[in-house]
Amino acid sequence: MQHSLDFEELTDLTIESLGPAQYDSPLKSTAQHNVEDSEKVLIYSHIDKIQQCNQKLGDNPAFELGGPREKLFFDPAQLNCGIVTCGGLCPGLNDVIRTITLTLTWQYKVRTVYGFRYGYAGLSSNAFEEPMILTPDHVDNIHTRGGSILASSRGPQDIDDMIDHLLKLKIGLLFIIGGDGTLRGAGELAEGIKKRNLKISVIGIPKTIDNDILGVERTFGFSTAVEESRTAILGAHEEAKGTWNGVGLVKLMGRDSGFIAAAATLANSDVNFCFLPEAPLTLDGENGFLRQLQKRLEAKHHAVIVVAEGLQLSDVNEKDSPRDASGNLVRDDVGLLLKTKIQDHFKKIGMPLSLKYIDPSYIIRSIPANAQDSILCLAYGQYAVHAGMAGKTNMVIGYWNQHFTHIPIKLATLRRNKVDPDSYLWQTVLSTTGQEGDPTLR
Repeated sequence: MQHSLDFEELTDLTIESLGPAQYDSPLKSTAQHNVEDSEKVLIYSHIDKIQQCNQKLGDNPAFELGGPREKLFFDPAQLNCGIVTCGGLCPGLNDVIRTITLTLTWQYKVRTVYGFRYGYAGLSSNAFEEPMILTPDHVDNIHTRGGSILASSRGPQDIDDMIDHLLKLKIGLLFIIGGDGTLRGAGELAEGIKKRNLKISVIGIPKTIDNDILGVERTFGFSTAVEESRTAILGAHEEAKGTWNGVGLVKLMGRDSGFIAAAATLANSDVNFCFLPEAPLTLDGENGFLRQLQKRLEAKHHAVIVVAEGLQLSDVNEKDSPRDASGNLVRDDVGLLLKTKIQDHFKKIGMPLSLKYIDPSYIIRSIPANAQDSILCLAYGQYAVHAGMAGKTNMVIGYWNQHFTHIPIKLATLRRNKVDPDSYLWQTVLSTTGQEGDPTLR
C-alpha cells in the first residue's frame, strides 16, 4: 500500500532512551546481526523526493533501524515486563503476544512477563482481573486462535494510577499493542513516566486492520482482512449473478482510511463500484452513482459494490458528533444507508431489483492471522523486544522501505494515513472497476 509522509512532519525523528546501555546482550554470540543506533533507513527512496527534501530541510530524513543491540539498558535477570492489548480485535494479536513472551523468556531470559487483561483498564488499580503470568507453556498454541487471550477495551485510564500499578509490580518494560488511539495513550503514559523520572520503557506495536498508522507501511491484520474480504465479495458476486438485476453490496472496515476496500477490490476484479472515505460519493444526477448503477443493471443485470465503513453520505459536524470511548466518531451504518438509497431509487423508477447486503466486519477481525500476517507479527514482536531491552521508549515499531524501524509515537499519532485520491492505488481501482467511465463495459 502507498503511504506518504510530508516534509513538515519529519522535524524530529529522535528516539528517546532511558539511559546508557551497559549490560551485555545474551544474543551477541548468536548469528543475529547487532544494529548500531547510527544505522538509518531513508524515508524517501525516489531521487526527486530526496532532492526536494534536501532543498527544504537541508537534510535527508531517516528512521532509526530496528534490531538487536550489543548492549542492553536492562539487566534481564532483574526485569519484569508487561503486555497489554487495546482497542478492537485484530487478526494476529495472539501471535504478537506469543512472540514477545517467547523472545523475552527464551532469548533474553527475563524474570517475569505479565499479561494485563482488558486493555488499559487492566493497568489501573481497579482492574477487572489480576494480570496473567505469561510463560512459554501458556502461549504455546495461542497463535492458532483469533482474538486476544488478554482481551481488550477502549477508553483512557488515569495516567498516574497506571504508573503506580506498574511500579507495584516492578515493571520496567511495557509493550502496548494497538492502533491510533491506543498509541496516543501510550505516548501520554510515556510522558507521565518521564515527568516522574522513572526508568520504565514504553514500546508500541501498530495494530490495525485499516493499515492507517502514519510512518508504517504494513500493520498486522491488514493482509488477513483483505484476504478474508474476498470470500464476502465472491459471495456477493454470485448472489448478484444469480438473480435478475441482482446487486451485491459489501461493507468492509475502514473507519477513516479505505485501504482494505481498495485492496480487496483489486484482489477481486468482479467489483464494479468501490467507495472510500477519501473519495466523496455523488449519489444523484446524471453522472451520480445511482444513475451509473441503473445503466449497469440495464446492460449487465448484475453489479457488485464495495463500500468502506467510514464513507459519509452527508455532511457531518465532527465537533458535535458522538464519539466512542476511544474518541472515534460514532457514525451511522453507511452500508444500510446506501442499501436504502439504492432500493428507494429503483422503487421510484419502477425497475426490479434484488439487493443482498453483506457485512463481514466483525467476523474478519476476530479470526486467526493468515501466513503473511503471522510472519509480520513474529517480526514486530521480536523487534519490539530488542528495542525495549536496549532502553528505547516512547516509540513504535514500524516497517518502512522493507526494513523494521523505530518511530517516535508523536509522529505515528500525528494523523491517520489515508488513501490519496491522486495515487496510483486509487487510479488503479478506478481503472479496474470502470466506475468513472462506462459502467456497462465490464
